[in-house]
Amino acid sequence: MTEQQAAAPFTPDNTAILLIDHQVGTMSWVGSIAFEEMKANALALAKAAKALDIPLVLTSSMEEYAQGPLLAELADIAPAEFAARVQRQGVVNAFDDENFADAVKATGRTNLIIAGVTNDVCTVFPTLTALAAGHPVQVVADAGGSPAKIADDIAIRRMDKAGATITSTNQLLAELAHNWTTDNGGKIISIVMELLPQS
Repeated sequence: MTEQQAAAPFTPDNTAILLIDHQVGTMSWVGSIAFEEMKANALALAKAAKALDIPLVLTSSMEEYAQGPLLAELADIAPAEFAARVQRQGVVNAFDDENFADAVKATGRTNLIIAGVTNDVCTVFPTLTALAAGHPVQVVADAGGSPAKIADDIAIRRMDKAGATITSTNQLLAELAHNWTTDNGGKIISIVMELLPQS
């Protein structure tokens, strides 16, 4: 990926969102960010995908074990995508699962927004694979987390060094909105407001 590709804006027309392993069990193992904050950020990404008609790919790993099911709210926000989620059986790197790789390819989008739980396992390896394949990638670091802060820091540093853009949920939503006075901006602003601290 060239510097020019990395700097090009991500828009609803050139982007897909990949949410990897936002499962209740896996999320409970995270210690680098508060559970409710991580959950709210992940759900905000799903809401943005639906509001802006951005392709959304969901995947889970070993739901019947300790990892548990995907967040139930995802079924409410994106019922079709939830039903079509790629259920992996022990494959660490989601892109090593043929069904996931095919689902991402089927979006027809070059730019990939990736968020996963945990960042130090579920996010890092698909990100490295996508970068190696030439995809510009933004990793939404606060829509995931790791068991320990040091593990999260190391994973984020590794992805950044490999060429991923590390971003936050709020920053990414603003980038996708581009202009708050447009139709897209109007669709996104309510999602952003939900993330703001309530006084």
